[in-house]
Amino acid sequence: MRYRLMFGVGLAIGYILGSRAGRERYEEIKRMAQRVSDNPTIQETAGLVGAKVSRATGVARAKVSDVAKNRLSFMRSGDDWQTEKHDESGTGWPEGQKTTPAPY
Repeated sequence: MRYRLMFGVGLAIGYILGSRAGRERYEEIKRMAQRVSDNPTIQETAGLVGAKVSRATGVARAKVSDVAKNRLSFMRSGDDWQTEKHDESGTGWPEGQKTTPAPY
């Protein structure tokens, strides 16, 4: 609740200060942001960062896939993932690993 209250207070203060600055200040900030984004150095840096993020995402995806394959051995059939084989019983477990309920 405290965080919601602080967020609301910050939002109100931002609104008040923004409305006092008016349209002129908004247009000035907009022009400055446009100049910065049109700068070739900034565009080159953004492209490099985007490429690195894309590469890192690919590496992370591969690592997560490898860990999942190793940790979730019941999802594998030999070396292949069971992507198209589904258990019809609704339990989610492969046929060989189903357990019967213990008698009470």
